[in-house]
Amino acid sequence: MKIATWNINGIKARLNNLIIWLKQNQPDIVCLQETKSSDEQFPYLSIETLGYHVETNGQKGFNGVALLSRMRPYEINRNLPGDISDKQARFIEGVYSTQNGVIRIASLYLPNGNPIRSDKYLYKLSWMRRLHDFAIDRLRLEEPLILAGDYNIIPRRIDAKDPTKWKENALFLPSAREAFQKLVNLGFTDAIRAVSIEAEYTFWQYQAAAWLKNDGIRIDHLLLSPEASDKLMQAFVQKKMRGWGQASDHVPVWVDLDI
Repeated sequence: MKIATWNINGIKARLNNLIIWLKQNQPDIVCLQETKSSDEQFPYLSIETLGYHVETNGQKGFNGVALLSRMRPYEINRNLPGDISDKQARFIEGVYSTQNGVIRIASLYLPNGNPIRSDKYLYKLSWMRRLHDFAIDRLRLEEPLILAGDYNIIPRRIDAKDPTKWKENALFLPSAREAFQKLVNLGFTDAIRAVSIEAEYTFWQYQAAAWLKNDGIRIDHLLLSPEASDKLMQAFVQKKMRGWGQASDHVPVWVDLDI
């Protein structure tokens, strides 16, 4: 089963790229983030005609997540538990049936958190605590689980071309990195780090020729539960997508599971 996560940075702006990419790569399940579209305005038909079922949790002009899948999920959960007042569209979970049982996949778009001395950073840390609690609950099910998406966290210095430029940024503050590591320590496997110890980037800013200089960071992650990591066959970053015309500033990250 081929599963990819991709912060598409606007589904309407990147729809043509998405369609070409789906046709060329044939993923089984895709987790999209930052679709920036309400559910009513999402281009379902363009994707469904390619044989994908589409589930969304949208928000006009901001945030937004989606799940595209070859099979129809038998359960969909929207919004991260723990704060009923949080209306930001940052979470969607699908449960899919396979020949070897179920697999749970969540598409996540974590808060950026900047500026760091603001409520936005407090919201980021609060969201991470809620995700941690959610993960504990789901791990009790002992099912293959993937938490996939744009975490807006640079876990380690190797995950940035120039770590010094991010030291006062919410993506690299010690408290944010510690929250990410606390989540991993529940028993998750960082899929990319499981197969590579080299520098791997998933995001390059549009400014200052960051892509041409390969001045990137790794903030898009696939965390696998023990039951999912046992089935890990391959994981990689599809870097070439950043060089496409009208590209997102993020690229897809993939896992292939023996499911």
